[in-house]
Amino acid sequence: MAFTRATGKHRARGRTIRRSAHVAGAATLTATGVISTLAASPALAADTDVAAARQIGLTQALVINDSLAGAIDAQADAQARAAAEAEAEAAAKAKAAREAEARAEEIRAEKERAARAAERERLNAFQLPIAGSYVTTGYRAGGSLWSSGSHSGVDFRAASGTSVVAVGTGTVVEAGWGGSYGNNIVLRMSDGTYTQYGHLSSIAVAVGQSVTPGQRIGLSGATGNATGPHLHFEARTGPDYGSDIDPVAYLRAHGVNV
Repeated sequence: MAFTRATGKHRARGRTIRRSAHVAGAATLTATGVISTLAASPALAADTDVAAARQIGLTQALVINDSLAGAIDAQADAQARAAAEAEAEAAAKAKAAREAEARAEEIRAEKERAARAAERERLNAFQLPIAGSYVTTGYRAGGSLWSSGSHSGVDFRAASGTSVVAVGTGTVVEAGWGGSYGNNIVLRMSDGTYTQYGHLSSIAVAVGQSVTPGQRIGLSGATGNATGPHLHFEARTGPDYGSDIDPVAYLRAHGVNV
């Protein structure tokens, strides 16, 4: 006898029906927050803690990196300021050195100018032909001792061998025997005048030689037409005899106290 199963009452659900129910159930669970609840289970909580820890570590790393970057920036700024200060200090020292060098150069220049001025003054200065001496026979004094009948110069007191010096800057134009003048020297002075030194015991210069004030040119004596040792001194407008001028006035005009 054949039995017929009632359709729709005792047949197991098909595979398609079971899959649909599972999907629907999952959707329902998701909608009701069951999955959120399941996430609170130990295993899922562990995963959540790891994610949170990673997030916190990342935040700490970012904070540390920011702090380190700030420190590096501050250090860089400090180094830049130190470099700028060092550069400014070096520039100030260089400027001070330049100023000191310029001042030293000015001082050297001033000293050189002063030395040149002193040298010019010295070269332009006049002095007695025999230091500390004085006139024993004046200019134009008369007598038979002189062929012209009068004295063409002045006589300075001087023991034999006393140093005779140039009264000023000049050039030797005559140095040797001068007849009645004995050993004599004639100088052309820097101002164009001439001076003569007679009766010398010795001569220490040569023609063409330049001389300066106070330079020794010979030694006094009594050569030529002389009654004793002394220095015969003349001032002239030219190199030869007969162009004489008052030697005392000449020396005084050049600042010499006679």
